[in-house]
Amino acid sequence: MLRFSILFVVLLLALFTIEVLQPVQDHVILPFTSVLANISVFIIELFDSGVESYGKVIRDLESGFAVSIEPGCNGVEALIILFAAIFAFPAPLKHKLIGFAIGFVAIQSLNLVRIISLFYMGQWNMTWFNWFHLYLWQALIILDALVVWLIWLRMLPPRPGPGGGSGSPEPALGQA
Repeated sequence: MLRFSILFVVLLLALFTIEVLQPVQDHVILPFTSVLANISVFIIELFDSGVESYGKVIRDLESGFAVSIEPGCNGVEALIILFAAIFAFPAPLKHKLIGFAIGFVAIQSLNLVRIISLFYMGQWNMTWFNWFHLYLWQALIILDALVVWLIWLRMLPPRPGPGGGSGSPEPALGQA
């Protein structure tokens, strides 16, 4: 548990430090956020054609209302937390990669729901927009990362016990 805790904190510090570097922001985070805006507009256009995206901004063509997907709103922080938790835990690399890939999809799928709901909520009521944006959705995205990690832990194969077996105790044999 100590090894996990130390490695988790080291990974978090390293990844959050890398994330805030300007070259990473310019060449990774901003393009990724623009892709999120484009995917959001693609989904919105299935139901409402009056919307466009440019860069990280989604704008309603009729009202002019727009939302900008800023750092902290693109799900990257939740992905960093999930990555650190999965890769700090002692498990086979294959299981780590699969778990993170599934977690990436889960977090970003929920984040797309978040972005689209906030886009419409902001057009309806800014008080509710601010409350959902600052409190509810932030907590739900981080909770999503935690739930994915907990499910991933449950899906891991049992670790071998000290004798090299499956980790489950041998049944006691009675003597006749």
